[in-house]
Amino acid sequence: MANEWIQYKPLFERFGCEVKADEPMKNHTSFKIGGCADLFVTVSRTEQLVQVIRTAGDNRIPLFILGNGSNLLVSDKGIRGIVLKLGGEFCDIGWNEDGTIRCGAGAQLSKLCAFALEHSLTGLEFAWGIPGSCGGAAFMDAGAYGGEMKDVVTSCEHIDLCTGEAGRFEGEELDFAYRHSVYSGGGYVITALHLRLKEGDKEEIRAKMDDLMGRRKEKQPLEYPSAGSVFKRPAGYFAGGLIEQCGLKGAQSGGAQVSPKHAGFIVNVGGATCEDVLRLIERIQKTVREETGVELECEVRKTGE
Repeated sequence: MANEWIQYKPLFERFGCEVKADEPMKNHTSFKIGGCADLFVTVSRTEQLVQVIRTAGDNRIPLFILGNGSNLLVSDKGIRGIVLKLGGEFCDIGWNEDGTIRCGAGAQLSKLCAFALEHSLTGLEFAWGIPGSCGGAAFMDAGAYGGEMKDVVTSCEHIDLCTGEAGRFEGEELDFAYRHSVYSGGGYVITALHLRLKEGDKEEIRAKMDDLMGRRKEKQPLEYPSAGSVFKRPAGYFAGGLIEQCGLKGAQSGGAQVSPKHAGFIVNVGGATCEDVLRLIERIQKTVREETGVELECEVRKTGE
C-alpha cells in the first residue's frame, strides 16, 4: 500500500523533527509486534509538537501518540498517518519552586524512580520496574503493589489535539481511577507531570525498590517480549488465576503464548503476529466466560489499521 502521507516528511523535517517513513512499529513496542507507521515523527520541543499537531489537523492526517510502547498491540498492517514520539525537552526531570517534581511525559518511568531515590523521596517505589513512559503511566493511572500514579501526581500539562493550545488538569480534574484518567478518552497529548513525594530514608527506599523488582523477576516472564498484564483485574478475582484455573497456562497461537510463568501475560516466544495475540485473547476470554462467568476486559491497547 502506497504511503500517502510521505509528502509531508520534508515539512516535518523543516520543523526540526526527526522523521522516518515506513518505520516498523515492532521496533517501538515491548511486544516486538506491529507493521509499519507511515510517518514516525519525534519532536524535541513544544513548538515542534504544536506545529505537527496543527499540520496534522489542517490536512486531516491521522495522529497517534506513542509512549514507550509497553502496553500496546499494533496491527500487522501498521498505523496510517503519523506516530508521534516525545523526545528532547519532554524527557527532562526537574524541580518546581514549591519543591514538587516536574517531569516530562516522554521520560522513562524508571528514570523518574531513580531521580526520586537519588533525592531520598518516597512514594514512587511501586513504579520501579513498570516499563512505560511517565506520560503513558499518567494516561492509564499505572500501578502495582498497592500504589498508583494517582497517589503522587498532582497535575498534568497537555496540548489540545484540536486547537494546539496548551492547558493543564489538576486534582480531581484528572479523574484518576483504575487504569483510567481524564486523558483516556483522547483529545490531548500529555506533555508533563507534576508530582508530590515525601521525604524518606534513601536506604529504605532502595531496599523497597529492590524487593519489588525481585518479586517482578520471580513472578513475571520478563525474559520474553510482552505488553505486561493483558487483562484488567476483574472485581473479586485475579485474571491470571482465572486463566490458570481454566487450564490455559501455556496455551499457544502461532508465536503467542500464555506464559507458563504467569498466566496473566501473553508472551512473544518468536515471530508472533498481532493476529496470533488477538486469537489467543479471544480464546482466553471465551473460555473464562464459559467456565467461570467472568468477563475479562483487555488492559493492552490495540491500535493500527
